[in-house]
Amino acid sequence: MKILTTLLLALLLAPAVSAEEPQALVDRARLSVESILKDPNFAAAKARLRNAKGVLVVPQLIKAGFVIGGEGGPGVLLSKDAQGRWSQPAFVSVAGASFGFQIGVEAKEVLFLVVTDKGMASLLSAQAKLGADASISVGPVGAGVEASTTGSPATDIVAFSKSQGLFGGAALEGSVIRPKSDFNESYYGKPVTPKQILIDRTVNNPGADGLRRALGAG
Repeated sequence: MKILTTLLLALLLAPAVSAEEPQALVDRARLSVESILKDPNFAAAKARLRNAKGVLVVPQLIKAGFVIGGEGGPGVLLSKDAQGRWSQPAFVSVAGASFGFQIGVEAKEVLFLVVTDKGMASLLSAQAKLGADASISVGPVGAGVEASTTGSPATDIVAFSKSQGLFGGAALEGSVIRPKSDFNESYYGKPVTPKQILIDRTVNNPGADGLRRALGAG
């Protein structure tokens, strides 16, 4: 059992998970945003996005386990200014572990809506742990669901997920989010921090224009 668990975690969190080019990740994030926002079952996500401080898009969060499990995947984080303009994307990685009876593999498209300043500040740090540094809830799914039912007033981040696999709506608490400095440097041609990308807005890559337009359509 330990060997199987080790292999599952190794496959899950191996560098190959995020070995794609940064532009390919941005393009896949755009497709995920379009897929979720156009789905009538995610009307609450579309409504909540209008007032969000930022968004983290993980096109493919892979979770696997046998009693002990893990999940991981690369994503892009964007912030929205007071005028409603989306920033360039900062690249991050999401990784977590879970315990308890579980078996199977699951792939999830996840849209994390950052709805408080505290949530946005936590994601700008060197490491943020969901549920500890920023509270998280899972948004409702279903046609006709009102945005007012999404999360609680104290929630910093609301997650909406499209799932395929055996885990269903597995909890995201405990996942750790870290910057992917190598991707950020590659995409913008120089070392750059998430704060410089998201808040100071000192860099630009036109390859992200499609993703920013997709979010603006929300």
